Amino acid sequence: MALSDRPAERHRQVSVGFTDRVRGTRSWDAPAPVAGWTARDVVRHLVEWLPPFLAAGAGVQLPAGPSVDDDPVAAWQTHSDAVQSLLDDPTTADRRLSNPHLGELPLDRAIDRFYTSDVFMHTWDLARATGQDDRLDQDFCAQLLAGMQPMEEIIRSSGQYGPRVPVKDDSDPQTRLLGFIGRDPEWTP
Repeated sequence: MALSDRPAERHRQVSVGFTDRVRGTRSWDAPAPVAGWTARDVVRHLVEWLPPFLAAGAGVQLPAGPSVDDDPVAAWQTHSDAVQSLLDDPTTADRRLSNPHLGELPLDRAIDRFYTSDVFMHTWDLARATGQDDRLDQDFCAQLLAGMQPMEEIIRSSGQYGPRVPVKDDSDPQTRLLGFIGRDPEWTP
């Protein structure tokens, strides 16, 4: 099934995939493909970075959930549900997010561009860490890669992505995206 290009629907689709991996995780201490991270840290990252981003840029306060340390499944579900509610709210389309590095963007598009795509990419991390299905939507992988490649210098200087991992030129879009964002597509725990 192709991912929607509408922010609320795409988040719903991507979030379901990540939620499936969260619910399928048996060892939260399993090492993840991000150096120094565990499966729990993948969830922690997604639950913890967006609330201050939204608060600072749009005055949005997401409801707090359980701690990722206490209950990563409930922490993720509470957070994911809150983001979905925000995106489903018809007034969100009229709201703006302002950021000194990004300028001003429609709030729903900012969430889609920076957060939903992050959930999508981290789905591979959690799946690979926990031995679950790590296949991603190939079309969205290609779309993300095409959007990121022209900004490679900025992306690398942000510190958010590791050095590019070389992959074969004829690799599928998922493999090329993973290599671009600094993941070794052959990584195993």
